Amino acid sequence: MNQDLSLHQRRRPPTAEELEGIPWLAALRPGERERAVAALLVGDAKAGDYVCRVGRPVTYWFGLVEGLLKMSSDSAQGQTMTLSGVPPGGWFGEGTALKREPYRYNIQALRKSVVAGLPIDTFHWLLDHSIGFNRFVMNQLNERLGQFIAAREIDRLGSPDVRVARSLAALFNPVLYPGVGEVLRITQQELAYLVGLSRQRVNEALAALQAQGAIRVEYGGLRVLDLAALRFSVFALQER
Repeated sequence: MNQDLSLHQRRRPPTAEELEGIPWLAALRPGERERAVAALLVGDAKAGDYVCRVGRPVTYWFGLVEGLLKMSSDSAQGQTMTLSGVPPGGWFGEGTALKREPYRYNIQALRKSVVAGLPIDTFHWLLDHSIGFNRFVMNQLNERLGQFIAAREIDRLGSPDVRVARSLAALFNPVLYPGVGEVLRITQQELAYLVGLSRQRVNEALAALQAQGAIRVEYGGLRVLDLAALRFSVFALQER
């Protein structure tokens, strides 16, 4: 395969295993599922590849089958602000797809990833014909609203430990990211990119959260032990 091909040029039909990782397919009736599966495409993204960029027209509704993505935007001063991470099972951009407006954010692969795309016309066809699909999208929008309200709270938090805890809670959201389960495969450097802290400070916060019994650091990832604590506890720990 030519490594210089763009992600769009690397698109292909999904495998049966990859289709199993698309959560909303189970909500469709047989005819609706057949139409969706025929339209779905996946792309093998390399680290650094952009899935979508600010100002580009929407052509697909995207989801992540495998890997890790970062959602970010650029300020007028040229600074990049990370909005959220997207772990496996997450589908995003339904608001942009609904309005058929240009993207207001960038989505970039932090590591080798498998990205799925549903063409925008098929997305709207399902909205017009499938009750199950409408319910899935409505739940997505509701959870997304809560996610961004929480993100505003995170931005105002002074404690790095709480900041890391809330950011992890967002990545473990079982509605938005059903493919994560109890273990999130992520490196401390990747988490540092998403949280906006140094790798060393993230490492200290993870140690503190583990001592509190909220998570367990495992080889290659993190296991959540108390999601409610990550979401709501203050973790009033002494600053190091």
